[in-house]
Amino acid sequence: MNLVSSFQVLLQQVCCVMTAPTFASFVIILTGWVFARRRTVTGMILAADAVGTKHHSAFHRVFAAARWSLDVLGLAVFDLIAPWLPDGPVFLAVDDTLARKRGLKVFGVGMHHDPLLSTRKTALVNWGHSWVVLGVIVKFPFCQDKFFCLPVLFRLYVNKKTATKKRLRYRTRPELAVEMLQVLCKAHENRHFHVVADSAYGGKSVYLRRPTNCELTSRLTLDARLYDAPPLRRPGTNGRPRKRGEALPSPREMLHQRGRRLTLNIYGRRDRVRVIDRVAHLHAMPDRPVRVVAVEPLTGGRKVQAFFSTRHDAAAAEVLTWYARRWSIEEAFQHAKMHLGFEEPQGWTRRAVERTAPTAMLLYSLITLWFASVGHRHYCPPIRPWYRSKARPSFADMLATLRQDSVREQVSTLPLAGRGSRKVLQLLIHAVKQAA
Repeated sequence: MNLVSSFQVLLQQVCCVMTAPTFASFVIILTGWVFARRRTVTGMILAADAVGTKHHSAFHRVFAAARWSLDVLGLAVFDLIAPWLPDGPVFLAVDDTLARKRGLKVFGVGMHHDPLLSTRKTALVNWGHSWVVLGVIVKFPFCQDKFFCLPVLFRLYVNKKTATKKRLRYRTRPELAVEMLQVLCKAHENRHFHVVADSAYGGKSVYLRRPTNCELTSRLTLDARLYDAPPLRRPGTNGRPRKRGEALPSPREMLHQRGRRLTLNIYGRRDRVRVIDRVAHLHAMPDRPVRVVAVEPLTGGRKVQAFFSTRHDAAAAEVLTWYARRWSIEEAFQHAKMHLGFEEPQGWTRRAVERTAPTAMLLYSLITLWFASVGHRHYCPPIRPWYRSKARPSFADMLATLRQDSVREQVSTLPLAGRGSRKVLQLLIHAVKQAA
């Protein structure tokens, strides 16, 4: 089985990060990744019908021993995304996700917070890997009303207990996020970036260490201490100059003031909110002004929230719509786990662990890019009378289109003739649709 030639052309643009033999094995693995029902290396070899072409250990060595860099591959995927980006700032999203695992000998495993099992009152943990992911938020012409987050850089978070046991340097998730931002922003110093993240990545460890060509929009606690700009120092005044100005109302206190009502198109729906915003200085970062927005939802059942953005000249509606784009990375996590088996690879060694699972995320980005450039022309919406409101293709549809085009192109080369040849092709396409 081979992938459709248009997808292979897309892959050829990132071949420079590996040697020719390693890249040939990598393409076979991606082929099996698309068609396999279980995403283990041996399962991918079987799905790609590559048994006997090489020894099976050669495919395991692509992740466990081959000399190539995951960061360089991610930056090469970013170059593929670049033609779709607008002329203004490039929006990024950073977040972490849990990949559940079994076994004690797998590198980097530990107990991590499980957001799917946890509730607002009870926090639960699970055994597995915690991945910090940086993705590029982009909008494609075939779907103008939706943002996609395409992951490009990855870091494996190892908790304190596991780091001490393995004698590794412990680094927090925000530190890993800053490291990825520095890698991407340094590689593209002429571009301006804008990262959106939840409150876990909105503290001073990210705010103060972020690259100079990167803005930040994140959530803010309702009891955050806000201050006015420090007063100008008068000539001849002795003593240390003031770092902060007069204390300002906290976001919770701001909600007691008179605000204005807005209707926002976010999260695929129209929400009515009451907002109060102002320019202020945070306690931990007194020398840099930010735009603070306190929000009281009037529809949707949400609780009051507060946000801030380093773009202090932005309007309140802009800050809220910017932060809403962060939801696209949650969708990327869901699709990579559900349709590409992000949690399934079973590598044990450090290199295998740090490379195998992120490949599923990179494959998600590549499939989305392929569909935006070529695949949407061949997309045929399935007939679902019970789902009349569906207006745009999902990632499952993109994956099914890639499988169908690959099977159609390969079958077209077979010497089929006669009245039954069309039926054979239709039967194969239908089987691929059911598998997708």
